[in-house]
Amino acid sequence: MWSNASLIENGRPLWAQLADVLRKAIESGEFPVGGALPTEAEINAVFGISRTTSRAAMRQLVSEGLVSRQPGHGTTVIDRKIDTEMHQIRGFAEDMRARGLTASYEVIDSGFVMAPGEASQALGTPAADKPFFIKRLLKANGRVIGMSRSYLRADIFAQVAPPSVDLLASGSLYHWLRENTGTEITGGVEFIEAGLATADTHERLSLQVGEPVLIAQRTAHSPTRLPIEFAVITYRADRYRFRIEL
Repeated sequence: MWSNASLIENGRPLWAQLADVLRKAIESGEFPVGGALPTEAEINAVFGISRTTSRAAMRQLVSEGLVSRQPGHGTTVIDRKIDTEMHQIRGFAEDMRARGLTASYEVIDSGFVMAPGEASQALGTPAADKPFFIKRLLKANGRVIGMSRSYLRADIFAQVAPPSVDLLASGSLYHWLRENTGTEITGGVEFIEAGLATADTHERLSLQVGEPVLIAQRTAHSPTRLPIEFAVITYRADRYRFRIEL
């Protein structure tokens, strides 16, 4: 337990050692999401430290996005957001794997459909073309992170049948495209904006209508810059964020 740990005078600040103790307790589940951390008075009594030291440790945990502090409500463990880097394009499965998480999917719909105008324009295909449409819930370690609506240009399926529902539910779409059609996704353009949960998304993402979401609109292309996929991904804003290296 956290209270069995020791802080020692070894040249490393006591507040940093205390932050390590509490961080490990959070990561191990000793303090679950939504649960409260001990009060500063309790921490000070256990370790024989000052309020200045315990407050510095708490500020560090707040800066790491692990806890939230509110007057009158104490310090609460919050759901840590998943970061995704902006300088490279990769599918959801690859993105989660790079963070040590397990991706999974729930297929809501799939098949060849008439595309909305924005999809046809992004793919550079005639309005009469019917791209292959995939609508899936995206999960990380079993928790719903977002919902994607993806349109793939129809001509890449000229020699191969599109992926089945079982395949879409069990693996990476980009990996399937590479292995079965020879189509490699190597780049693209993505626009990110704030939005509100709608009637179409709130129930599937376990949100209230009007709660904030992140919306990513992506056009992914091949090495020859041929548009392959147009996707709109709606993320829970409390579980996902984008990181940009400057």
